[in-house]
Amino acid sequence: MFTDMVGFTDKTQTDERGTLRLLQEQEGPVGPLIAEHTGRTVKSTGDGQLVEFPSALRAVECAVAIQEKLRARNREHRGEPPIDIRIGIHLGDVEGRGSDIFGDAVNIAARVQQVAEPGGIAVSQQVFDQVRNKVELSLDKIESKSLKGVHYPMDIYRLAAADEPPAVVPSSADAERRLAVLPFANISPDPKDAYFSDGLTEEVITVLSQLGKLRVIARTSVEPYRTTPKPIPQIGVELGVSWVLEGSVRKAGSRLRIAAQLIDVTSQAHLWASTYDRELDDVFAVQSEMAKRVAEALQIRLLEREEARLDGRHAPRPDSYLEYLQGRAAMHGVQKADLERAKGHFEQALTLDEANAAAHAGLADVESLLGHLYHGSPRAVWSAASRRHTARALELDPDLAEAHTSNALALADHYDWAGAEAELRRAIALNPSYAGGHMWYGSLLAELGRPREALQEYALAEELDPLSAIALAQEIDLRICLEETDRVEERLERLGQVENRGILYQDRKGYLALFRDDLATFREVLDRMDDLLPDRPAMTAARAALAASEGDRVRALEILRPLEELPEPTRPDGAIARTYFLLDDLDNCFRWLEICRAERRLPIYVWRYGARTAPVRSDPRFAEILRKMNLPA
Repeated sequence: MFTDMVGFTDKTQTDERGTLRLLQEQEGPVGPLIAEHTGRTVKSTGDGQLVEFPSALRAVECAVAIQEKLRARNREHRGEPPIDIRIGIHLGDVEGRGSDIFGDAVNIAARVQQVAEPGGIAVSQQVFDQVRNKVELSLDKIESKSLKGVHYPMDIYRLAAADEPPAVVPSSADAERRLAVLPFANISPDPKDAYFSDGLTEEVITVLSQLGKLRVIARTSVEPYRTTPKPIPQIGVELGVSWVLEGSVRKAGSRLRIAAQLIDVTSQAHLWASTYDRELDDVFAVQSEMAKRVAEALQIRLLEREEARLDGRHAPRPDSYLEYLQGRAAMHGVQKADLERAKGHFEQALTLDEANAAAHAGLADVESLLGHLYHGSPRAVWSAASRRHTARALELDPDLAEAHTSNALALADHYDWAGAEAELRRAIALNPSYAGGHMWYGSLLAELGRPREALQEYALAEELDPLSAIALAQEIDLRICLEETDRVEERLERLGQVENRGILYQDRKGYLALFRDDLATFREVLDRMDDLLPDRPAMTAARAALAASEGDRVRALEILRPLEELPEPTRPDGAIARTYFLLDDLDNCFRWLEICRAERRLPIYVWRYGARTAPVRSDPRFAEILRKMNLPA
């Protein structure tokens, strides 16, 4: 068994004394637990240990005890730096030399440990074979790994903690268990209460999405059916679902009447229907009750942890909940005024109830969006605010999938890729139908140099949100970088149907045309984009790329110079780097890539794949950028 403290090297560089104190605190409970499970500490590795056991079962039981002890410590010391370690276990022959041990088994155990998530345990196939029927916790197989220094792929298993749901990945086998929740109709006396029916729809989708054996279509794909109602069978075909849940909401003061019915798409039979007359305080109980009745009607057996989560949801103050719903409703648009209005509602929700975890998560998201899209405050300010609210949301509700995703994006922004991946896997495990989680996981995998896995995640996101344009656009970007242009044509046509040939479609169409040196089409797209997005520096940079591709170096540089003088938030650094690449000026290309990296605005996947960008990848400066971004080569 190998153990390793997560982020030890980075932490010592920023707070050496505090990190060494954490290391000593970790060693306190670990030593006695190793002895209790008849293990022998062979040696210290600085921030971890190599331990030998008389059996695989003893090693696994010890690892579980260690992680449970450290999780309990982290819960008791919220607000302090957590102690997270990775543990890897392998079984094999070793050779003793004095007090030390050597052999392939030792080397493989060290590599298995590197695969484990922060706070997690990974075991090899050999260990799995010995303990599979002897431990109560689930062992989830992860992808076969080519471990460094090991000449064949290995099957690795993740040991799920007792208080952690196993990672659940939707598959085609679940196709018959797909459900769409149509927008609940607002029949309240006050039309302004429409936000409540919108919010209830989203909340019901979220609650049902937590059921591991059910796939629930995301809100963005059901929203069009509010204004263009269609027959249930047609909706079933368009969304690829077997069942539809529809209903209505009437809100009068603090009184609610919620009606819902579950319909079989094929027969149009009502499998279940109910009406709830309740006070606003009971809305969370109603959502949980609906989820249980839907599961019962579809003959889905709830797992104990799923039922516990449904029954244990924290209900904020009713007035705070209403403010939260209005904030989420405002966030359905991404115009600056929409986001600022959403921010105001979330802040008011927290004024009314500081323990409203969902409002903290919403505020974290809106702070990040305002910062990324509109640059209203320095990056350090909005990034710190977003992380602060994310941390508070997770402290209040560790099972909030959206907060884990927000945390993952913040960790990736600071190049903590392992932590970000662990958080995204956690979000998907908590909410298997979370389309956004799969989409962001795909983007992370593309950055990490794992494009095939990324495409799988984009496909899952599309299954769960078939009318969302964003995941499609990101998939197209990656396929162009991979030079899979034949497949891109079909994907681009799909994006045009979903988005009605809007901004994302035009942008990706232009990207593909530039990649193919189809400059006539690229020019047509730029003319169209100038109408859709007038006076945008990115569009000006695209004109420079066109000039460079046409061989007009003087014109390209004439366009670039004013762009380079723009202030950082609005300057299209990545597009400037691309134009210098098209001009075969690698020195200036790398100068701007380094600027992008320093500002944490470099999507490295754009340069990672395909023959076209090979000159950049073969330059030693690219390896240096990867090193600075803490990315594998």
